[in-house]
Amino acid sequence: MSDALDAGPFFHGTKAGLAAGDLLTPGFRSNYRPEVVMNHIYFTALRDGAGLAAELAVALDGDQGTPHVYRVEPTGEYENDPNVTDKKFPGNPTRSYRSSEPLRVVEEIHDWTRLTPEALQMWRERLAAIRSGGVGEILN
Repeated sequence: MSDALDAGPFFHGTKAGLAAGDLLTPGFRSNYRPEVVMNHIYFTALRDGAGLAAELAVALDGDQGTPHVYRVEPTGEYENDPNVTDKKFPGNPTRSYRSSEPLRVVEEIHDWTRLTPEALQMWRERLAAIRSGGVGEILN
């Protein structure tokens, strides 16, 4: 682990229905920039941060599906997520990480905070502005 601030527990938010033991791997299109195939799988030590990611994944897919939050374990080394660490926030207050190795699903988590409809709409508008403005580069 390089510069990891903690050892978990870790969470991953997604629209995918998964089961304990499943592996989450890099190599899929970004929810935020569909033209980008991701070289890493992202996760956080904040349960509600994973919930936000799950809700955004569903919202960005036209509200198709159900948001899911999973407790996950990295199977290899991981690093601070450079997309938010120091680039947007000093340090790593979002406790966000990424790995080029798979994450193993331990269990689904149900007690995470859902966004209000107003907050979800605000996020939709922010992401639409980012997409249309050509900003929001992903450090892949």
